[in-house]
Amino acid sequence: AGATSPVSGILHSAFLLLFMLLAAPLASYIPLASLAGVLAIVAWNMIEKPAFMALLRSSYGDAVVLLATFLIVVFRELTEGIVVGFALGAVLFIDRMARSISVQEARPLSAQRQENGDERPVITDDPDTVIYRLSGIFFFGSAATVGTVLDRIADQRRNFILDCSDVPFMDSTAANVIEGTLRKAERTGVRFIITGARSQVRRALYQHHVRPPRVMMRASVAAALDTIRTERVP
Repeated sequence: AGATSPVSGILHSAFLLLFMLLAAPLASYIPLASLAGVLAIVAWNMIEKPAFMALLRSSYGDAVVLLATFLIVVFRELTEGIVVGFALGAVLFIDRMARSISVQEARPLSAQRQENGDERPVITDDPDTVIYRLSGIFFFGSAATVGTVLDRIADQRRNFILDCSDVPFMDSTAANVIEGTLRKAERTGVRFIITGARSQVRRALYQHHVRPPRVMMRASVAAALDTIRTERVP
């Protein structure tokens, strides 16, 4: 009910246009203090106060970005406030994305065929195989953390499976980390298998020479375990 109708908006626009065309010279007689007061009231009415308070209560990072942008706009200028707010927001986003990545060691799974032809995953105890599962966006912000975990792979294991099925994006820095892990596996004679890599992830890996025959690419962990089982030397 309190919303402005389109007709009212058109009338207000027409009035302002006529005022600027006819009475623009008279605007020079209006005291700047009065104009400042009008602008302050208009700005105060434009602030979405519930959203402002919700951002302050949401998290420490969001509150810092909001207050920094607000104070710089008020006491400095709009351009500086936008630049600082954008920079702080980008840093906050990178930090949150870096924390979202996880690296977990998983127990080996293999596909066992039933009588009806379907396959079901079963847990196997293979001392020669280790599986690490990556989950989240793998980029430069999380490369150091993931690289530290991957460097701790057991050199005694003959097979190292890296499951990337839950990695939607990988940048060049992350691909370089994988290449470093691959070089370590090559020096220690560990067979390196990457599973579930999406097309974008594969392109990033291929650009850093993480490709066959240096590494095996399989669609799933079960397919990788089938490969290990069929190629195992008696």
